Amino acid sequence: QVQLVESGGGLVQPGGSLRLSCAASGSIFSINAMAWYRQAPGKLRELVAKISSGGSTNYADSVKGRFTISRDNAKNTVYLQMNSLKPEDTAVYYCNINAQLMRYFGAGDYWGQGTQVTVSS
Repeated sequence: QVQLVESGGGLVQPGGSLRLSCAASGSIFSINAMAWYRQAPGKLRELVAKISSGGSTNYADSVKGRFTISRDNAKNTVYLQMNSLKPEDTAVYYCNINAQLMRYFGAGDYWGQGTQVTVSS
């Protein structure tokens, strides 16, 4: 009922930039918060950035000042602009939305399948 299509991952050199996109589609009535998580091998999944329906944002300390999350409500899309990338940013990045579906009581969390970001020289 909900599809999250992620794009923009890939291989980049340290100091480089990437822009991730995640477009949501399906029986969506409304979207509340949108977020990006990441998980590196052998580590727990962590919150990278989050943006509320009102546009307020939160960032992990490790990415603050380097990453920017934004959303296009008309397109049900969330973006993550990643600058000054470091090797420790290497991970699978997952899109997450909290959404209210049509004909469904209450909101729930939905996940993309993940996109690989590798920062290496």
